[in-house]
Amino acid sequence: MSLKNLNVRNWVLVFIIIAAAITRFIPLTGNVEWFNFTPVGAIALFAGTHFKNRFKAYFVPLFTLFVSDILINYSYTGEWTLFYGGFAVVYACFAFMVYIGSFIKMVNVGSVFLASLAGVLVHWLITDIQPWLGSTMYNKDITGYYQSLVAAIPFEKNLLLGNLVFGAVLYGGFEMAKAKFSVLKESKVTA
Repeated sequence: MSLKNLNVRNWVLVFIIIAAAITRFIPLTGNVEWFNFTPVGAIALFAGTHFKNRFKAYFVPLFTLFVSDILINYSYTGEWTLFYGGFAVVYACFAFMVYIGSFIKMVNVGSVFLASLAGVLVHWLITDIQPWLGSTMYNKDITGYYQSLVAAIPFEKNLLLGNLVFGAVLYGGFEMAKAKFSVLKESKVTA
């Protein structure tokens, strides 16, 4: 493979996503107040915005999430677990966040904030169906779903906070890097 064919921008995007995913391993286990404060939503939005190749936009963040989930589950349980309850729904929500990120054409505080909010809203409304219908904690009517949504507010607040904080770092850092290194700007050969 020659350097001529090397897409530096793609590799930088992958590196940024992996570096952000590594922050998932910062131990927050003793403090429930921080549960769900992760870079995952911001990574999905960021990938949707910056990878023009749709396969890469979905594959890179979801594969990174999958690998980090396996390692995190092992660190908690001591067992290698590929899938967990609600896995498909959670990954579908993050895939939808990639889709939401693809609508960000002009990176600015407002667009990243709105995309972060939309992603969390989708995550909140969809992932809380499983605890509502799949457990005995809640009534199986609309009041049970409402109770499930209310119980999830602290976790979704942290997801939003994670999207905003990590989104600022990912988007802001990449925009600054693009201003300094022209090789990171989009060219006719898309990422």
